[in-house]
Amino acid sequence: MKDTYIKIIAFTISSIMLFSSCSKTTTNTSNTAPSVVTNNVILNVTSTTAQSGGTITSDGGQILTANGVCYSATNQTPTLTDSKTSDPILNYGITTSSYVSNLSGLAPNTTYYVRAYATSSSGTGYGAVIKFTTSSNLLAVNTTVSTLAGSGTPGYAEGSGTGAMFNNPQGILTDASGNIYVSDTYNNIIRKITPQGVTSLVAGTGTIGFINGAATSAQFYAPLGLAFDASANLYVADAGNNVIRKITPSGNVSTFAGNANGLAGFHDGSGPLFSYFKSPSSMAFNAKGDMYIADKSNNVIRKITVSGLDSTIAGSANGSPGYVDATGISAAFRQPNAIAIDASGNIFVADQGNSAIRKVTPAGVVTTVAGGPTQSSILNTPTGLVIDKTGNLFIVDESGRILEYTTNNILYVLAGSSTNAGNVNGIGTLATFNQPIGIAVDGNGNIYIADRGNNCIRKLVISNQVQ
Repeated sequence: MKDTYIKIIAFTISSIMLFSSCSKTTTNTSNTAPSVVTNNVILNVTSTTAQSGGTITSDGGQILTANGVCYSATNQTPTLTDSKTSDPILNYGITTSSYVSNLSGLAPNTTYYVRAYATSSSGTGYGAVIKFTTSSNLLAVNTTVSTLAGSGTPGYAEGSGTGAMFNNPQGILTDASGNIYVSDTYNNIIRKITPQGVTSLVAGTGTIGFINGAATSAQFYAPLGLAFDASANLYVADAGNNVIRKITPSGNVSTFAGNANGLAGFHDGSGPLFSYFKSPSSMAFNAKGDMYIADKSNNVIRKITVSGLDSTIAGSANGSPGYVDATGISAAFRQPNAIAIDASGNIFVADQGNSAIRKVTPAGVVTTVAGGPTQSSILNTPTGLVIDKTGNLFIVDESGRILEYTTNNILYVLAGSSTNAGNVNGIGTLATFNQPIGIAVDGNGNIYIADRGNNCIRKLVISNQVQ
């Protein structure tokens, strides 16, 4: 009995020691260097300045003591021994986990390597390296914002300039003559604006409905995106009716794709009229005449060939939202709101729910160009896209900014503020918008914005200040 008692005590002591040892080991190894992601795009590059930044994804169990970016023109994997910024220290898990770093004193026309860092008592963590080249002579990008049409008060009135009235305009497009076409969404009509700001009705009665025929008697339900084909037919993403409508130059309206009764669904049919969509929001044509559609509420990108074959080229096969860079139906989007196609046939997508601009190659390979769920502050809520004749991509951030993504992979904030909504004309970030959503560009490089919260159409003129 005594031996048994001694054995029990010995086992109990051993168990306590083992438990203490395991607990101690876990505590000692739980703290690691912070994890940080470098912003995947460089902003506002001039000949001597640029903006980068990062997002803290883990503090490693310790309080951060420093964060910023380090950069070099010679070291392709810069560290703290190179040039660096020291940005306001983030309190991970309590305040925002993203920061912006301002780089200054850069050399013109020079390639730099930059990456984010975060430091704690456990060490320094680094993000991926991003490469960029400064401009040879650019001092600043100046953008002048004005109002082309719309009084700012919701309503319906044809007129000139601020004498016209809109109600939540969203889709916008220009033609070869510089005229602007607008989906006046809450008025359920399509409007036209001359370059001088004079408005007129293109199609619709102003009453919600689903009626084809002559433009003056046709009815729409919350029209959104617009697109022209090579024959000057105007296509409308009739989101409320879950279809794509077609308006001929002579003014006849028909249903081009989607269920004839306006039923929502997700189905690739044997022809456009046998397909089902769910709140389609945008269309674009490639050089062959194939139409691509942002099927927003199905979270996919669809294609209708010239011969009428409908297919899903990217996004989950069951329409589930997500964020996956992959090929075809292995990729995932979350509320793709707008698309634009470049001269090489690449499709750019404003992936609104993922705060990202995605790229889909002609082979269906999906990648992220800028932003993303872990870097949402870069683009916030991208809702509109357009590509100019030189290949630059212009982006609407619904939180109040207009941006340009250049062919050199640099992102510029052209106008507006993500923290200050309003209806103020002016220069650059001094101008304000209220939930802008649609964007178009004419042959002269002028940019037009469907500023839906202000019920007007804004115009942006860009001029570069060089040395």
